[in-house]
Amino acid sequence: MQLSEQEIIRREKLQTLEKMGINAFPAEEYKITETTKTIKQNFVEGKKVTIAGRLMSRRIQGKASFAELQDAEGKIQVYFNRDEICKGEDKSLYNDVYKHLLDIGDIIGIEGELFTTQVGEMTVKVEHFKILTKSLRPLPQPRTDENGVTYDAFNDPELRYRQRYVDLIVNPHVKETFLKRTKLYNAMRQFFNDAGYIEVETPVLQAIAGGAAARPFMTHHNALDVPLYMRIANELYLKRLIVGGFDGVYEFSKNFRNEGMDRTHNPEFTVMEIYVAYKDYYWMMDFTEKMIEHCAIAVNGTTDAKFGDHEISFKAPYARISMTDAIIKYTGFDITGKSEHELFDFARSIGIDVNETMGKGKLIDEIFGEKCEGNFIQPTFITDYPIEMSPLTKKHRTQEGLTERFELMVCGKEIANAYSELNDPLDQRERFEDQLKLAEKGDDEAGQFIDEDFLRALEYGMPPTSGMGIGMDRLIMFMTNNPSIQEVLFFPQMKPEKTAPAFELDEDEKLVLEILNSSEEPMTLGLVKAKSQLSGKKWDKATKNLTKYHLVKVEKIDDIVLMKTV
Repeated sequence: MQLSEQEIIRREKLQTLEKMGINAFPAEEYKITETTKTIKQNFVEGKKVTIAGRLMSRRIQGKASFAELQDAEGKIQVYFNRDEICKGEDKSLYNDVYKHLLDIGDIIGIEGELFTTQVGEMTVKVEHFKILTKSLRPLPQPRTDENGVTYDAFNDPELRYRQRYVDLIVNPHVKETFLKRTKLYNAMRQFFNDAGYIEVETPVLQAIAGGAAARPFMTHHNALDVPLYMRIANELYLKRLIVGGFDGVYEFSKNFRNEGMDRTHNPEFTVMEIYVAYKDYYWMMDFTEKMIEHCAIAVNGTTDAKFGDHEISFKAPYARISMTDAIIKYTGFDITGKSEHELFDFARSIGIDVNETMGKGKLIDEIFGEKCEGNFIQPTFITDYPIEMSPLTKKHRTQEGLTERFELMVCGKEIANAYSELNDPLDQRERFEDQLKLAEKGDDEAGQFIDEDFLRALEYGMPPTSGMGIGMDRLIMFMTNNPSIQEVLFFPQMKPEKTAPAFELDEDEKLVLEILNSSEEPMTLGLVKAKSQLSGKKWDKATKNLTKYHLVKVEKIDDIVLMKTV
Protein backbone atom coordinates (compact mmCIF):
# COMPACT_ATOMS: atom_id res chain seq x y z
CA MET A 1 0.00 0.00 0.00
CA GLN A 2 1.40 3.34 -1.07
CA LEU A 3 1.01 5.96 1.68
CA SER A 4 0.92 9.70 1.26
CA GLU A 5 3.34 11.87 3.15
CA GLN A 6 0.66 12.83 5.69
CA GLU A 7 -0.33 9.21 6.24
CA ILE A 8 3.31 8.32 6.90
CA ILE A 9 3.60 11.15 9.42
CA ARG A 10 0.47 10.02 11.26
CA ARG A 11 1.76 6.47 11.53
CA GLU A 12 5.02 7.80 12.92
CA LYS A 13 3.04 9.76 15.52
CA LEU A 14 1.19 6.55 16.42
CA GLN A 15 4.51 4.80 17.02
CA THR A 16 5.67 7.69 19.21
CA LEU A 17 2.50 7.46 21.29
CA GLU A 18 3.02 3.72 21.74
CA LYS A 19 6.62 4.32 22.91
CA MET A 20 5.23 6.78 25.46
CA GLY A 21 2.93 4.07 26.77
CA ILE A 22 -0.22 5.68 25.35
CA ASN A 23 -2.70 3.27 23.75
CA ALA A 24 -4.25 5.14 20.83
CA PHE A 25 -6.99 2.49 20.44
CA PRO A 26 -8.10 1.68 24.03
CA ALA A 27 -10.74 -1.01 24.55
CA GLU A 28 -12.39 0.09 27.78
CA GLU A 29 -15.69 1.97 27.91
CA TYR A 30 -15.44 5.74 27.99
CA LYS A 31 -18.38 6.98 30.01
CA ILE A 32 -19.77 10.28 28.78
CA THR A 33 -22.20 12.41 30.76
CA GLU A 34 -23.24 14.87 28.04
CA THR A 35 -23.38 15.43 24.32
CA THR A 36 -22.77 18.72 22.54
CA LYS A 37 -26.54 19.06 22.16
CA THR A 38 -27.41 18.49 25.83
CA ILE A 39 -24.65 20.88 26.92
CA LYS A 40 -26.09 23.66 24.78
CA GLN A 41 -29.68 22.91 25.75
CA ASN A 42 -28.95 22.80 29.49
CA PHE A 43 -25.87 24.98 29.82
CA VAL A 44 -24.79 25.66 33.42
CA GLU A 45 -21.68 27.75 34.07
CA GLY A 46 -19.09 25.73 36.01
CA LYS A 47 -20.79 22.37 35.46
CA LYS A 48 -18.45 19.34 35.23
CA VAL A 49 -18.95 17.31 32.03
CA THR A 50 -17.42 14.36 30.21
CA ILE A 51 -17.81 14.30 26.44
CA ALA A 52 -16.20 12.52 23.49
CA GLY A 53 -15.90 13.27 19.81
CA ARG A 54 -13.69 14.04 16.86
CA LEU A 55 -11.19 16.92 16.87
CA MET A 56 -12.21 19.07 13.91
CA SER A 57 -10.08 22.20 14.25
CA ARG A 58 -7.72 23.94 16.66
CA ARG A 59 -5.88 27.21 17.13
CA ILE A 60 -2.72 26.75 19.21
CA GLN A 61 -1.42 29.90 20.92
CA GLY A 62 1.58 28.89 23.00
CA LYS A 63 0.41 27.33 26.24
CA ALA A 64 -3.28 27.67 25.36
CA SER A 65 -5.46 26.48 22.53
CA PHE A 66 -9.06 26.67 21.36
CA ALA A 67 -10.34 23.65 19.45
CA GLU A 68 -13.60 22.29 18.08
CA LEU A 69 -15.01 18.89 19.03
CA GLN A 70 -17.69 17.17 16.96
CA ASP A 71 -19.91 14.34 18.19
CA ALA A 72 -23.09 12.76 16.80
CA GLU A 73 -25.16 15.77 17.87
CA GLY A 74 -23.02 18.67 16.64
CA LYS A 75 -19.95 20.72 17.54
CA ILE A 76 -18.74 22.60 20.60
CA GLN A 77 -15.69 24.71 21.41
CA VAL A 78 -13.14 23.32 23.86
CA TYR A 79 -10.30 25.17 25.58
CA PHE A 80 -6.94 23.53 26.32
CA ASN A 81 -4.61 25.23 28.84
CA ARG A 82 -1.21 23.69 29.48
CA ASP A 83 -1.13 24.46 33.20
CA GLU A 84 -4.68 23.20 33.71
CA ILE A 85 -3.96 19.90 31.99
CA CYS A 86 -0.45 19.44 33.38
CA LYS A 87 -0.60 20.38 37.06
CA GLY A 88 2.98 19.37 37.88
CA GLU A 89 6.36 19.97 36.32
CA ASP A 90 5.82 17.46 33.50
CA LYS A 91 4.16 19.37 30.64
CA SER A 92 4.59 16.62 28.02
CA LEU A 93 0.86 15.79 27.86
CA TYR A 94 0.24 19.25 26.44
CA ASN A 95 3.58 20.16 24.83
CA ASP A 96 4.14 16.80 23.15
CA VAL A 97 0.89 14.84 22.98
CA TYR A 98 -1.64 17.60 22.38
CA LYS A 99 0.46 20.00 20.32
CA HIS A 100 2.46 17.54 18.21
CA LEU A 101 0.96 14.04 18.32
CA LEU A 102 -2.75 14.84 18.00
CA ASP A 103 -4.20 15.50 14.55
CA ILE A 104 -7.43 16.82 13.12
CA GLY A 105 -9.76 13.81 12.89
CA ASP A 106 -8.54 12.10 16.07
CA ILE A 107 -11.26 10.97 18.47
CA ILE A 108 -10.70 12.05 22.05
CA GLY A 109 -12.49 12.04 25.38
CA ILE A 110 -12.60 15.19 27.50
CA GLU A 111 -13.36 15.88 31.13
CA GLY A 112 -13.83 19.53 31.93
CA GLU A 113 -15.84 22.44 33.18
CA LEU A 114 -18.30 24.61 31.27
CA PHE A 115 -17.68 28.32 30.89
CA THR A 116 -18.64 31.14 28.57
CA THR A 117 -15.96 33.06 26.67
CA GLN A 118 -15.78 36.85 26.50
CA VAL A 119 -17.58 36.75 23.14
CA GLY A 120 -20.37 34.62 24.65
CA GLU A 121 -19.50 31.20 23.21
CA MET A 122 -20.29 28.11 25.28
CA THR A 123 -17.01 26.27 25.87
CA VAL A 124 -15.59 23.30 27.74
CA LYS A 125 -12.38 24.03 29.71
CA VAL A 126 -10.38 20.82 29.47
CA GLU A 127 -9.07 19.33 32.71
CA HIS A 128 -8.24 15.87 31.36
CA PHE A 129 -8.24 14.40 27.88
CA LYS A 130 -7.71 10.90 26.52
CA ILE A 131 -6.96 9.62 23.04
CA LEU A 132 -9.71 7.17 22.06
CA THR A 133 -8.85 6.64 18.38
CA LYS A 134 -5.92 7.83 16.30
CA SER A 135 -6.97 8.86 12.80
CA LEU A 136 -4.42 7.58 10.28
CA ARG A 137 -5.87 9.42 7.27
CA PRO A 138 -6.25 13.21 7.08
CA LEU A 139 -9.78 14.53 6.66
CA PRO A 140 -10.58 16.85 3.77
CA GLN A 141 -10.10 20.37 5.11
CA PRO A 142 -12.28 22.97 3.36
CA ARG A 143 -10.88 26.51 3.58
CA THR A 144 -12.78 29.77 3.33
CA ASP A 145 -11.00 32.93 2.21
CA GLU A 146 -11.63 36.49 3.34
CA ASN A 147 -14.33 36.84 0.66
CA GLY A 148 -16.27 33.85 1.96
CA VAL A 149 -15.26 31.60 -0.95
CA THR A 150 -14.77 27.96 0.09
CA TYR A 151 -12.02 25.83 -1.43
CA ASP A 152 -11.37 22.09 -1.17
CA ALA A 153 -14.93 21.28 -0.05
CA PHE A 154 -15.66 17.55 -0.05
CA ASN A 155 -18.41 17.81 -2.65
CA ASP A 156 -17.44 15.47 -5.48
CA PRO A 157 -20.49 13.14 -5.76
CA GLU A 158 -18.51 10.00 -6.57
CA LEU A 159 -16.18 10.48 -3.61
CA ARG A 160 -19.06 11.39 -1.30
CA TYR A 161 -21.10 8.29 -2.17
CA ARG A 162 -18.12 5.96 -2.19
CA GLN A 163 -16.74 7.33 1.10
CA ARG A 164 -19.99 8.13 2.88
CA TYR A 165 -18.21 7.89 6.22
CA VAL A 166 -16.06 10.91 5.27
CA ASP A 167 -19.09 12.71 3.83
CA LEU A 168 -20.94 12.39 7.13
CA ILE A 169 -17.95 13.70 9.10
CA VAL A 170 -17.16 16.80 7.05
CA ASN A 171 -20.65 17.56 5.69
CA PRO A 172 -22.83 17.28 8.81
CA HIS A 173 -25.95 18.49 6.95
CA VAL A 174 -25.96 15.18 5.04
CA LYS A 175 -26.90 13.39 8.27
CA GLU A 176 -30.17 15.34 8.40
CA THR A 177 -31.43 13.56 5.27
CA PHE A 178 -30.92 10.17 6.88
CA LEU A 179 -32.46 11.25 10.18
CA LYS A 180 -35.53 12.32 8.21
CA ARG A 181 -35.51 8.96 6.42
CA THR A 182 -35.76 7.24 9.82
CA LYS A 183 -38.59 9.59 10.82
CA LEU A 184 -40.43 8.60 7.63
CA TYR A 185 -40.16 4.87 8.39
CA ASN A 186 -41.21 5.38 12.00
CA ALA A 187 -44.20 7.53 11.02
CA MET A 188 -45.37 5.05 8.39
CA ARG A 189 -45.02 2.14 10.80
CA GLN A 190 -46.98 4.04 13.42
CA PHE A 191 -49.78 4.78 10.94
CA PHE A 192 -50.07 1.10 9.94
CA ASN A 193 -49.74 -0.20 13.48
CA ASP A 194 -52.41 2.19 14.73
CA ALA A 195 -54.68 0.83 12.00
CA GLY A 196 -54.11 -2.69 13.36
CA TYR A 197 -51.92 -4.08 10.59
CA ILE A 198 -49.00 -6.46 11.15
CA GLU A 199 -45.40 -5.99 10.01
CA VAL A 200 -44.01 -9.22 8.54
CA GLU A 201 -40.91 -10.57 6.78
CA THR A 202 -40.86 -12.57 3.55
CA PRO A 203 -38.03 -14.32 1.65
CA VAL A 204 -35.35 -12.35 -0.17
CA LEU A 205 -34.19 -15.46 -2.03
CA GLN A 206 -37.08 -16.78 -4.09
CA ALA A 207 -37.55 -19.78 -6.35
CA ILE A 208 -39.46 -17.65 -8.86
CA ALA A 209 -38.93 -13.94 -9.59
CA GLY A 210 -42.54 -12.85 -9.26
CA GLY A 211 -44.77 -9.97 -8.25
CA ALA A 212 -43.48 -7.46 -10.78
CA ALA A 213 -42.15 -7.07 -14.32
CA ALA A 214 -38.37 -6.68 -14.00
CA ARG A 215 -35.06 -8.43 -14.67
CA PRO A 216 -33.87 -10.30 -11.58
CA PHE A 217 -30.46 -11.04 -10.11
CA MET A 218 -29.76 -14.78 -10.12
CA THR A 219 -27.78 -16.93 -7.75
CA HIS A 220 -27.37 -20.64 -7.02
CA HIS A 221 -28.09 -22.60 -3.86
CA ASN A 222 -25.35 -25.22 -3.56
CA ALA A 223 -27.00 -27.53 -1.02
CA LEU A 224 -30.28 -27.76 -2.95
CA ASP A 225 -28.55 -27.43 -6.35
CA VAL A 226 -31.24 -25.05 -7.59
CA PRO A 227 -31.21 -21.54 -9.06
CA LEU A 228 -32.63 -18.79 -6.88
CA TYR A 229 -33.60 -15.19 -7.56
CA MET A 230 -33.17 -12.12 -5.40
CA ARG A 231 -36.66 -10.76 -5.02
CA ILE A 232 -37.93 -8.13 -7.41
CA ALA A 233 -41.05 -7.75 -5.24
CA ASN A 234 -42.63 -9.33 -2.16
CA GLU A 235 -46.22 -9.06 -3.37
CA LEU A 236 -47.03 -12.73 -3.90
CA TYR A 237 -45.78 -13.76 -0.46
CA LEU A 238 -47.79 -11.05 1.29
CA LYS A 239 -50.91 -12.18 -0.55
CA ARG A 240 -50.26 -15.73 0.65
CA LEU A 241 -50.51 -14.34 4.18
CA ILE A 242 -53.87 -12.75 3.39
CA VAL A 243 -55.00 -16.19 2.18
CA GLY A 244 -53.71 -17.56 5.49
CA GLY A 245 -56.02 -15.34 7.50
CA PHE A 246 -54.23 -12.06 8.21
CA ASP A 247 -56.51 -9.07 7.56
CA GLY A 248 -53.65 -6.62 7.04
CA VAL A 249 -49.91 -7.13 6.54
CA TYR A 250 -47.05 -4.86 5.47
CA GLU A 251 -43.30 -5.11 4.93
CA PHE A 252 -40.42 -2.75 4.28
CA SER A 253 -38.76 -4.81 1.59
CA LYS A 254 -35.27 -4.65 0.10
CA ASN A 255 -35.81 -5.44 -3.59
CA PHE A 256 -33.25 -6.07 -6.32
CA ARG A 257 -33.56 -5.47 -10.06
CA ASN A 258 -30.79 -6.13 -12.52
CA GLU A 259 -31.37 -3.00 -14.54
CA GLY A 260 -29.83 0.38 -15.22
CA MET A 261 -28.77 3.02 -12.69
CA ASP A 262 -29.65 6.69 -12.87
CA ARG A 263 -30.76 9.55 -10.62
CA THR A 264 -33.97 7.75 -9.64
CA HIS A 265 -32.95 4.07 -9.87
CA ASN A 266 -30.58 1.92 -7.82
CA PRO A 267 -30.36 -1.88 -8.33
CA GLU A 268 -31.01 -2.34 -4.59
CA PHE A 269 -33.91 -0.27 -3.28
CA THR A 270 -36.55 -0.22 -0.55
CA VAL A 271 -40.27 -0.65 -1.10
CA MET A 272 -43.04 -0.74 1.45
CA GLU A 273 -45.95 -2.99 0.46
CA ILE A 274 -49.21 -3.31 2.37
CA TYR A 275 -52.21 -5.59 1.76
CA VAL A 276 -55.57 -5.20 3.49
CA ALA A 277 -58.44 -7.67 3.20
CA TYR A 278 -61.99 -6.61 2.29
CA LYS A 279 -60.84 -3.29 0.80
CA ASP A 280 -60.64 -1.93 -2.76
CA TYR A 281 -58.50 0.61 -4.58
CA TYR A 282 -60.89 3.48 -3.81
CA TRP A 283 -60.40 2.83 -0.08
CA MET A 284 -56.65 2.52 -0.66
CA MET A 285 -56.49 5.94 -2.34
CA ASP A 286 -58.10 7.55 0.72
CA PHE A 287 -55.83 5.58 3.06
CA THR A 288 -52.68 6.43 1.07
CA GLU A 289 -53.19 10.20 0.94
CA LYS A 290 -53.94 10.34 4.68
CA MET A 291 -50.85 8.24 5.44
CA ILE A 292 -48.53 10.38 3.29
CA GLU A 293 -49.92 13.58 4.81
CA HIS A 294 -49.19 12.09 8.27
CA CYS A 295 -45.63 11.16 7.21
CA ALA A 296 -44.89 14.58 5.69
CA ILE A 297 -45.78 16.29 8.97
CA ALA A 298 -43.65 13.79 10.93
CA VAL A 299 -40.63 14.36 8.66
CA ASN A 300 -40.78 18.12 8.09
CA GLY A 301 -43.34 19.44 10.55
CA THR A 302 -45.54 20.55 7.63
CA THR A 303 -47.34 19.13 4.61
CA ASP A 304 -45.41 21.51 2.36
CA ALA A 305 -42.12 20.48 0.76
CA LYS A 306 -39.76 21.98 -1.80
CA PHE A 307 -38.35 19.87 -4.61
CA GLY A 308 -36.09 21.70 -7.03
CA ASP A 309 -38.10 24.62 -8.38
CA HIS A 310 -41.40 23.10 -7.26
CA GLU A 311 -43.43 23.74 -4.12
CA ILE A 312 -45.28 20.54 -3.29
CA SER A 313 -48.23 20.10 -0.95
CA PHE A 314 -48.73 16.65 0.54
CA LYS A 315 -51.96 17.74 2.20
CA ALA A 316 -54.86 15.42 1.38
CA PRO A 317 -56.94 15.03 -0.73
CA TYR A 318 -55.00 14.52 -3.98
CA ALA A 319 -56.21 15.03 -7.57
CA ARG A 320 -57.36 11.94 -9.51
CA ILE A 321 -57.40 11.30 -13.27
CA SER A 322 -57.66 8.09 -15.29
CA MET A 323 -54.76 7.02 -17.49
CA THR A 324 -57.00 7.15 -20.57
CA ASP A 325 -58.04 10.74 -19.83
CA ALA A 326 -54.45 11.74 -19.06
CA ILE A 327 -53.26 10.46 -22.44
CA ILE A 328 -56.16 12.21 -24.20
CA LYS A 329 -55.34 15.44 -22.32
CA TYR A 330 -51.66 15.51 -23.26
CA THR A 331 -51.64 13.78 -26.68
CA GLY A 332 -55.20 14.04 -28.01
CA PHE A 333 -55.18 10.25 -28.61
CA ASP A 334 -57.80 7.91 -27.10
CA ILE A 335 -56.28 4.49 -26.35
CA THR A 336 -59.71 2.91 -25.72
CA GLY A 337 -60.21 -0.16 -27.91
CA LYS A 338 -57.03 0.43 -29.91
CA SER A 339 -55.14 -2.57 -31.27
CA GLU A 340 -51.47 -3.25 -30.68
CA HIS A 341 -50.75 -2.17 -34.27
CA GLU A 342 -52.62 1.14 -33.82
CA LEU A 343 -50.80 1.87 -30.57
CA PHE A 344 -47.45 1.04 -32.19
CA ASP A 345 -48.10 3.38 -35.14
CA PHE A 346 -49.25 6.23 -32.90
CA ALA A 347 -46.22 5.92 -30.61
CA ARG A 348 -43.92 6.02 -33.64
CA SER A 349 -45.81 9.02 -35.04
CA ILE A 350 -45.10 11.12 -31.95
CA GLY A 351 -41.42 10.23 -31.81
CA ILE A 352 -41.43 7.50 -29.15
CA ASP A 353 -38.79 4.79 -29.53
CA VAL A 354 -40.72 1.50 -29.65
CA ASN A 355 -39.99 -1.95 -31.09
CA GLU A 356 -41.76 -5.14 -32.12
CA THR A 357 -41.18 -6.91 -28.79
CA MET A 358 -43.58 -4.52 -27.04
CA GLY A 359 -47.15 -5.59 -26.35
CA LYS A 360 -50.12 -3.29 -25.80
CA GLY A 361 -49.29 -2.72 -22.14
CA LYS A 362 -45.70 -1.72 -22.80
CA LEU A 363 -46.73 0.58 -25.68
CA ILE A 364 -49.31 2.38 -23.52
CA ASP A 365 -46.76 2.65 -20.73
CA GLU A 366 -44.25 4.27 -23.12
CA ILE A 367 -46.84 6.76 -24.42
CA PHE A 368 -47.88 7.75 -20.90
CA GLY A 369 -44.30 7.90 -19.64
CA GLU A 370 -43.02 10.07 -22.49
CA LYS A 371 -45.95 12.45 -22.90
CA CYS A 372 -47.89 12.57 -19.63
CA GLU A 373 -45.85 11.74 -16.51
CA GLY A 374 -43.84 14.93 -16.38
CA ASN A 375 -46.96 17.08 -16.19
CA PHE A 376 -48.05 15.80 -12.79
CA ILE A 377 -46.12 17.89 -10.24
CA GLN A 378 -48.52 17.93 -7.29
CA PRO A 379 -49.47 14.51 -5.85
CA THR A 380 -51.93 12.98 -8.31
CA PHE A 381 -53.55 9.55 -8.53
CA ILE A 382 -53.45 8.10 -12.06
CA THR A 383 -56.25 5.54 -12.11
CA ASP A 384 -57.81 2.73 -14.18
CA TYR A 385 -54.89 1.22 -16.09
CA PRO A 386 -55.41 -0.95 -19.19
CA ILE A 387 -55.55 -4.66 -18.38
CA GLU A 388 -52.43 -5.37 -20.46
CA MET A 389 -50.37 -3.25 -18.04
CA SER A 390 -51.63 -4.90 -14.87
CA PRO A 391 -51.29 -8.70 -14.71
CA LEU A 392 -52.04 -8.90 -10.97
CA THR A 393 -54.98 -6.46 -10.87
CA LYS A 394 -58.72 -7.09 -10.74
CA LYS A 395 -60.70 -6.12 -13.85
CA HIS A 396 -62.56 -2.86 -13.54
CA ARG A 397 -66.08 -3.41 -12.24
CA THR A 398 -67.69 -1.12 -14.87
CA GLN A 399 -65.20 -0.33 -17.64
CA GLU A 400 -64.24 -3.06 -20.11
CA GLY A 401 -60.52 -3.50 -20.79
CA LEU A 402 -59.42 -1.58 -17.68
CA THR A 403 -58.29 -2.58 -14.19
CA GLU A 404 -58.79 -1.16 -10.71
CA ARG A 405 -55.30 0.23 -10.30
CA PHE A 406 -53.75 3.57 -9.41
CA GLU A 407 -50.29 5.07 -9.31
CA LEU A 408 -49.43 8.13 -7.25
CA MET A 409 -47.34 10.61 -9.20
CA VAL A 410 -45.25 13.44 -7.69
CA CYS A 411 -43.04 15.73 -9.78
CA GLY A 412 -43.48 13.46 -12.76
CA LYS A 413 -42.34 10.29 -10.94
CA GLU A 414 -44.29 7.33 -9.60
CA ILE A 415 -43.97 6.85 -5.85
CA ALA A 416 -46.87 4.46 -5.17
CA ASN A 417 -48.69 1.70 -7.05
CA ALA A 418 -51.89 0.03 -5.86
CA TYR A 419 -54.62 -2.38 -6.97
CA SER A 420 -57.86 -3.98 -6.15
CA GLU A 421 -56.01 -7.29 -6.09
CA LEU A 422 -56.87 -10.05 -8.50
CA ASN A 423 -58.16 -12.99 -6.45
CA ASP A 424 -59.73 -15.12 -9.21
CA PRO A 425 -57.22 -17.99 -9.69
CA LEU A 426 -58.50 -18.82 -13.20
CA ASP A 427 -58.18 -15.22 -14.39
CA GLN A 428 -54.76 -14.99 -12.69
CA ARG A 429 -53.51 -18.07 -14.56
CA GLU A 430 -54.56 -16.51 -17.88
CA ARG A 431 -52.69 -13.28 -17.01
CA PHE A 432 -49.55 -15.25 -16.13
CA GLU A 433 -49.78 -17.10 -19.43
CA ASP A 434 -50.13 -13.80 -21.32
CA GLN A 435 -46.98 -12.54 -19.57
CA LEU A 436 -45.16 -15.72 -20.55
CA LYS A 437 -46.04 -15.11 -24.20
CA LEU A 438 -44.59 -11.58 -24.00
CA ALA A 439 -41.39 -13.01 -22.51
CA GLU A 440 -41.14 -15.50 -25.36
CA LYS A 441 -41.67 -12.60 -27.77
CA GLY A 442 -38.56 -10.90 -26.38
CA ASP A 443 -39.78 -8.66 -23.54
CA ASP A 444 -37.10 -9.31 -20.90
CA GLU A 445 -39.12 -7.52 -18.22
CA ALA A 446 -42.24 -9.65 -18.61
CA GLY A 447 -42.92 -12.47 -16.16
CA GLN A 448 -41.01 -15.56 -17.32
CA PHE A 449 -42.55 -18.07 -14.90
CA ILE A 450 -45.95 -19.17 -13.70
CA ASP A 451 -45.99 -19.31 -9.91
CA GLU A 452 -47.96 -22.50 -9.40
CA ASP A 453 -47.77 -22.30 -5.62
CA PHE A 454 -49.29 -18.80 -5.64
CA LEU A 455 -52.09 -20.03 -7.91
CA ARG A 456 -52.65 -22.93 -5.51
CA ALA A 457 -52.93 -20.44 -2.64
CA LEU A 458 -55.53 -18.42 -4.57
CA GLU A 459 -57.50 -21.59 -5.20
CA TYR A 460 -57.94 -21.95 -1.43
CA GLY A 461 -59.52 -18.49 -1.55
CA MET A 462 -58.16 -14.97 -0.98
CA PRO A 463 -60.74 -12.44 0.26
CA PRO A 464 -61.26 -9.23 -1.71
CA THR A 465 -58.05 -7.29 -1.02
CA SER A 466 -56.38 -4.02 -1.87
CA GLY A 467 -52.60 -3.74 -1.96
CA MET A 468 -50.25 -0.79 -2.30
CA GLY A 469 -46.49 -0.36 -2.70
CA ILE A 470 -44.44 2.79 -2.10
CA GLY A 471 -40.90 3.45 -3.29
CA MET A 472 -39.38 4.63 -0.01
CA ASP A 473 -36.22 6.01 -1.62
CA ARG A 474 -38.16 8.22 -4.02
CA LEU A 475 -40.58 9.39 -1.35
CA ILE A 476 -37.78 10.60 0.92
CA MET A 477 -36.14 12.29 -2.09
CA PHE A 478 -39.24 14.43 -2.49
CA MET A 479 -39.54 15.12 1.24
CA THR A 480 -35.89 16.24 1.59
CA ASN A 481 -35.40 18.07 -1.73
CA ASN A 482 -32.79 15.62 -3.03
CA PRO A 483 -32.86 15.18 -6.83
CA SER A 484 -30.72 12.02 -6.80
CA ILE A 485 -31.51 8.66 -5.21
CA GLN A 486 -27.81 8.34 -4.30
CA GLU A 487 -28.29 11.23 -1.84
CA VAL A 488 -30.83 9.27 0.22
CA LEU A 489 -28.98 5.93 0.27
CA PHE A 490 -26.11 5.58 2.72
CA PHE A 491 -24.19 3.33 0.33
CA PRO A 492 -25.53 3.48 -3.25
CA GLN A 493 -24.25 1.04 -5.83
CA MET A 494 -21.09 2.35 -7.51
CA LYS A 495 -18.86 1.35 -10.38
CA PRO A 496 -15.75 -0.55 -9.24
CA GLU A 497 -13.23 1.81 -7.72
CA LYS A 498 -10.17 2.42 -9.82
CA THR A 499 -7.03 1.52 -7.91
CA ALA A 500 -4.04 3.76 -8.38
CA PRO A 501 -0.93 1.81 -9.39
CA ALA A 502 1.66 1.29 -6.68
CA PHE A 503 4.64 3.60 -6.92
CA GLU A 504 7.58 4.85 -4.89
CA LEU A 505 8.50 8.48 -4.48
CA ASP A 506 11.98 9.47 -5.55
CA GLU A 507 14.07 11.97 -3.59
CA ASP A 508 12.96 14.97 -5.67
CA GLU A 509 9.28 14.12 -5.18
CA LYS A 510 9.78 13.65 -1.44
CA LEU A 511 11.52 17.03 -1.28
CA VAL A 512 8.59 18.84 -2.91
CA LEU A 513 6.12 17.15 -0.55
CA GLU A 514 8.26 18.04 2.45
CA ILE A 515 8.25 21.71 1.44
CA LEU A 516 4.49 21.73 0.96
CA ASN A 517 3.87 19.96 4.27
CA SER A 518 5.95 22.56 6.10
CA SER A 519 3.05 25.01 5.68
CA GLU A 520 -0.60 24.62 6.64
CA GLU A 521 -1.59 26.95 3.79
CA PRO A 522 -1.15 26.49 0.02
CA MET A 523 2.14 27.92 -1.30
CA THR A 524 2.78 29.71 -4.55
CA LEU A 525 4.24 27.44 -7.20
CA GLY A 526 7.20 29.80 -7.66
CA LEU A 527 8.06 29.70 -3.96
CA VAL A 528 7.98 25.88 -3.83
CA LYS A 529 10.20 25.66 -6.91
CA ALA A 530 12.66 28.18 -5.48
CA LYS A 531 12.88 26.33 -2.15
CA SER A 532 13.40 22.99 -3.87
CA GLN A 533 16.36 24.32 -5.93
CA LEU A 534 15.57 21.63 -8.52
CA SER A 535 16.59 22.05 -12.14
CA GLY A 536 13.79 22.70 -14.61
CA LYS A 537 13.85 19.11 -15.87
CA LYS A 538 13.80 17.56 -12.38
CA TRP A 539 11.08 19.99 -11.24
CA ASP A 540 8.84 19.15 -14.19
CA LYS A 541 9.26 15.40 -13.63
CA ALA A 542 8.62 15.60 -9.87
CA THR A 543 5.52 17.79 -10.10
CA LYS A 544 4.13 15.77 -13.01
CA ASN A 545 4.27 12.52 -11.01
CA LEU A 546 2.93 14.09 -7.82
CA THR A 547 -0.11 15.51 -9.61
CA LYS A 548 -0.57 12.31 -11.63
CA TYR A 549 -0.90 10.27 -8.44
CA HIS A 550 -3.11 12.92 -6.80
CA LEU A 551 -0.64 13.77 -4.04
CA VAL A 552 -0.35 17.41 -5.07
CA LYS A 553 -2.88 19.81 -6.52
CA VAL A 554 -2.09 22.93 -8.55
CA GLU A 555 -4.78 25.57 -9.02
CA LYS A 556 -4.94 29.13 -10.24
CA ILE A 557 -6.80 31.70 -8.13
CA ASP A 558 -7.02 35.05 -9.83
CA ASP A 559 -3.47 35.51 -11.18
CA ILE A 560 -1.74 33.41 -8.51
CA VAL A 561 -0.79 29.75 -9.09
CA LEU A 562 -0.98 27.83 -5.82
CA MET A 563 0.35 24.40 -4.94
CA LYS A 564 -0.76 22.18 -2.06
CA THR A 565 -0.90 18.59 -0.91
CA VAL A 566 -4.14 16.67 -1.47
